[in-house]
Amino acid sequence: MEEDPAPYRILRLRAEILELGSAIRQLQREGLDDAAAQLLIARKRAQLDHLVKSDPAGVHHDITGGHRS
Repeated sequence: MEEDPAPYRILRLRAEILELGSAIRQLQREGLDDAAAQLLIARKRAQLDHLVKSDPAGVHHDITGGHRS
């Protein structure tokens, strides 16, 4: 099975991080424990950071969607 291209994985991770952020805010509003979601979002951010740093295209994207060279 071929791995997805880096730009697609970057976009997918950003989408997952946005979803987790929304879930965390909802849990906090309801006064529920958000520790598991916080841990998962930290892992996703680390994956995104690693992927961006190893982007073979040489163009790095920050987590907010901006570009830096």
